[in-house]
Amino acid sequence: FELTSNLRKVRTEAVLNLKQSVKNNLPFILFMVLLFSFRSSVADWYYVPTGSMEPTIQVGDRVVVDKSAYTLELPFTDVVVAKTGNINRGDIVIIDSNAADTRLIKRVVAIEGDKVKLENNVLFINGEKATLSVKGHNLYSEQILGQTRTIALNPLPSPAKNFNLITVPRDHVLAMGDNRNNSVDSRYYGFIPIEEIQGKANAVAFSLDTKNMYLPRKERFFTSLY
Repeated sequence: FELTSNLRKVRTEAVLNLKQSVKNNLPFILFMVLLFSFRSSVADWYYVPTGSMEPTIQVGDRVVVDKSAYTLELPFTDVVVAKTGNINRGDIVIIDSNAADTRLIKRVVAIEGDKVKLENNVLFINGEKATLSVKGHNLYSEQILGQTRTIALNPLPSPAKNFNLITVPRDHVLAMGDNRNNSVDSRYYGFIPIEEIQGKANAVAFSLDTKNMYLPRKERFFTSLY
């Protein structure tokens, strides 16, 4: 009986200590809950490990992602509370891809209903042909449907520089990397379901040069992606 009594006393003291600890640290605990809830549903950042979006996004960039750009979800779940916006051509998005079994960051090239084809890396959307203008070594300005962006066309043998005319199905988008000959995207994984899009990348928060001892690239800090 004495052993049982001692165990009960220890448990009671442990519970009291836990309650007191929670009470003493309640502001910090609430702050952490709010912080992670905010990151889960509203905004987050994403480290870019590959060069598939170069030159727009470079390896080592940490990009700011607006997770509420298209939908608002309950924190820590995939339950959509409200639709907050539409996915547009040209948006750079974070994709939780089932086909790739990883997260991807790509540019939305075409949305549902668009008719798209690619001929020797030249994009056609709804009958309009993209205009390519040289900007630098392997860099081109791509203009189509009123949008302009810089893409890389490295002289690499790519099996994905052509595809026949296709129509983007409902509730899907076609996404590609700006580094066109060095990107595994919709040309390999197929159309991206809208439900897999986790948010819109808006800016580079900071950047570390992975090829130079991870020194900061100050010129890329707080730069817009558009």
